[in-house]
Amino acid sequence: MDINGEEVGVDPFLPTMCKIGDIMAPAAPHDKESVEGELGELTDLIVKLVSTVARFTTDWVSKQLRLSMPLVRVLLDSLTQEGLIEELWQTGQGSAHYKIAQQGRDLAVRLIEACGYIGPAPVRMETYASMLRWQFTNTPPVRPEHVTTALQTMVLPKKSAQLAGLAVSSGRSLFVYGPSGNGKSSLGRCIHSALPGDYWVPYAISVGNSVIRMFDDQCHQKVDLGADKADLIDNRWIRIRRPMVVVGGELTLDQLDLIYSPSFRFYEAPAHLKANGGVFLVDDFGRERVSPEQLLNRFITPMEHQIDYFTLRTGQKIQLPLRHVLIIATNLSPETVTDPAFLRRMGYRLYLGPPSEEQYSKIFQAYAKKMGAAVAPEMIERLLNRYRELGKELRACEPRDLIERSNDVCKFHNRPLELTAKVLDLAWTGYFGDQALPAAKQEEAAE
Repeated sequence: MDINGEEVGVDPFLPTMCKIGDIMAPAAPHDKESVEGELGELTDLIVKLVSTVARFTTDWVSKQLRLSMPLVRVLLDSLTQEGLIEELWQTGQGSAHYKIAQQGRDLAVRLIEACGYIGPAPVRMETYASMLRWQFTNTPPVRPEHVTTALQTMVLPKKSAQLAGLAVSSGRSLFVYGPSGNGKSSLGRCIHSALPGDYWVPYAISVGNSVIRMFDDQCHQKVDLGADKADLIDNRWIRIRRPMVVVGGELTLDQLDLIYSPSFRFYEAPAHLKANGGVFLVDDFGRERVSPEQLLNRFITPMEHQIDYFTLRTGQKIQLPLRHVLIIATNLSPETVTDPAFLRRMGYRLYLGPPSEEQYSKIFQAYAKKMGAAVAPEMIERLLNRYRELGKELRACEPRDLIERSNDVCKFHNRPLELTAKVLDLAWTGYFGDQALPAAKQEEAAE
């Protein structure tokens, strides 16, 4: 079904969808037929889960695995008939108390040796891929007003804001370069908020007997849909804001493939897969522990074909849709960290250079206002004169840094923030060091 609840092209792996208010959601499965093909994986997961406790109830299993009560009752009845668990007594709320049988414990040991994952029930890889394709098709478009709102806290040339907006609205990649401190990382973070709509992501996906954990509360922000409709939704899926994932100098090639934990015996999704549907920002590009060429080659296939390939420990290759706004930010020269062939594959290129004096003043005034302080125009002009005298290039980050150090000074003296000449002079010295004027300038000043 599409976003309006109407039927779309047949996709055998797309989960049954239901409408919750204005939102289309995967519908909760309630019987064996609705999880056909997953029964073995689900019963194995239950056996592993219940082996960790002495007694358990239907309701407890339902909550741990994020499965509906009707489906859990059916699965527990099946395990009881197989002699893997024993029913102790029933309650009046459609729940029962159980314990695991010895046969079940023996099976759990073997299952955990193969895959140690115990948590919310995974969805099959094919279902995840199908749901991604459906969401990519039904994602609301980015409009100019979304970009304007997202970048309202930044002072940018009109053309720079437009190029960033084109990248995010088209879903193409963006290569941002220029001297440090001029807003490349901030631009990547701000542009993320221009992406409208939310996404469904599973807690985990399964590939045969292997499990890959997808949800990460460090980079995925949950959307509260209210408890009244929870029974209608397949709670193996969680609604999130479109993600924003940032990586920096710690990035290695290994971190761009499935990350296997030998102790837990399951996989963690790599950072760029967790960013699916959102923004993946590679910050400080060119300073990673691997060569820029290796990283760029790793990104070429996803950029061109919007799919990526991952490898299991068995050597099995899996293919998944991958569509996010890739932003590569660097303060190194493009010629140093890349080549013309790769730059041609980038959607857009954006140079963020030093701000003009007018832009510097606007940034200073905006941040002072944010900090609850007034700044006289002559104070900003006094700072700009100092930049001129020292021959120092302006940086977009420096108004914020100087104001924050001015705030430190005022707090130290137990006063509210005041951007006076004395305070700003001390903030300048603390930030830049005690820089004297060049000898020629000193002679001019003496005259």
